[in-house]
Amino acid sequence: MDSLLKHMVDMTGHRDHAMLDISVVAAVQELAAATQARVLSISTIGARQYVRVRAVSIRGAARIEDPHDTGTRGESLDAYPELAACLARRDTSAETCGSNCTRTLWLPIWFGDKAHTCLEIVRESPFPAATIHMIAGIVGVYRNFQNLLDYSERDSLTGLLNRKTFEDQLARMLQNPVDMAPPLTGRLERRGHHGEEKGWLAVVDVDHFKMVNDTFGHLYGDEVLILIANQLQASFRVQDRVFRFGGEEFVVLLRSTTLEHARRIIDRFRGNVEAYQFPQVGRVTVSVGFVSISPYDSPVVTLGHADQALYYAKTHGRNQACHYNELVERGLLQTVTSNDTAEFF
Repeated sequence: MDSLLKHMVDMTGHRDHAMLDISVVAAVQELAAATQARVLSISTIGARQYVRVRAVSIRGAARIEDPHDTGTRGESLDAYPELAACLARRDTSAETCGSNCTRTLWLPIWFGDKAHTCLEIVRESPFPAATIHMIAGIVGVYRNFQNLLDYSERDSLTGLLNRKTFEDQLARMLQNPVDMAPPLTGRLERRGHHGEEKGWLAVVDVDHFKMVNDTFGHLYGDEVLILIANQLQASFRVQDRVFRFGGEEFVVLLRSTTLEHARRIIDRFRGNVEAYQFPQVGRVTVSVGFVSISPYDSPVVTLGHADQALYYAKTHGRNQACHYNELVERGLLQTVTSNDTAEFF
């Protein structure tokens, strides 16, 4: 009982998804006397589902797997037929017996009718009923706390990650340049790359958004923001992160790509918005300013540079994406170490 309470206290003391994952795998691995416990992410890309390891605890040693990078698809869900059947039936658990009578227990974390996370626990003997009951209680706490963290990290209108989460992730990327690189196994959208790969930051602003609100009302304005958020999620890659910064501004962190590829991805999004017919409102466009992320620059400087490029785009015709460094090289912007007009941080 003391060990259970200790793990519960540890789990509820975190304000970070990665550390919460570490806590839960350490707890279930110890309390179930398991040889291994893992937190698995379940993602859908196109028509297929994939399973990726987020955290693992093996015989008391817990670690995070790919904590800040979502570029690796992982294994196909087809490699886990028992788990796939469990998800298809919307069951709360599935147990299988492998070679040498090794038992594997899968516990999907359901939010409504969706499960994006699953606990996997491996034990050398059958799971006692009392152990399963105890683990179910831990899963309930883990699910509720995950929900609280999601609530604190996401924008209530669009469902995108919020400004506070963006600030944390940008600071982390600047402090740890390796976070901007893909894992060695990640091959998503890496064909045909030429030149140096970097991380990129793009600031997106909806053109003439005040006119949309004034003409059609705030309800339609909110719908425009929601639909643009959907376009952002559909246009950018699985390894990129999209945030609502506030008002009609959004920010994207693009991981590990070249200038040519970053420009293509950003302009694909801009074109998708331009081509979309927004209900009642009709045509809406966006302007974008983007810059490469350097560990030698502070968050304020990095955001200030992207903001300058955005301002140039909006004052020179709108509906375009401008790269800060190119504007400086062409003499259209002056290099500054900070931007006092930037509304960041």
